[in-house]
Amino acid sequence: MKKAAEIASKIFAWGVYLCLFAGGLAAIGYIIALILGGGDGGAGFTLARFIQQKYFPIVFRIVTASVLIGLVSMYLSGQKALSLKTDKEEADKEIADAKKSLN
Repeated sequence: MKKAAEIASKIFAWGVYLCLFAGGLAAIGYIIALILGGGDGGAGFTLARFIQQKYFPIVFRIVTASVLIGLVSMYLSGQKALSLKTDKEEADKEIADAKKSLN
């Protein structure tokens, strides 16, 4: 179970990296499209339309799969990253530590 969690975590990490890279490429593509211009049917319009209609759906599917793998990884490893109880316990501990340092 732990080995599966490690593998899923690595896949998730690479998925996040890939998605950040893909987002950067999209931003660069839109900047290039803005520079090219061309109005309706021009080179810039065609590039921006390609990014919107063909590129983004693929990237969104990859992001969705990556998030799903990340959630499975957290579940298999026993992490409680999405739990409000864990956040409350950490906050209570920090408050107690701050009170101790003031006294």
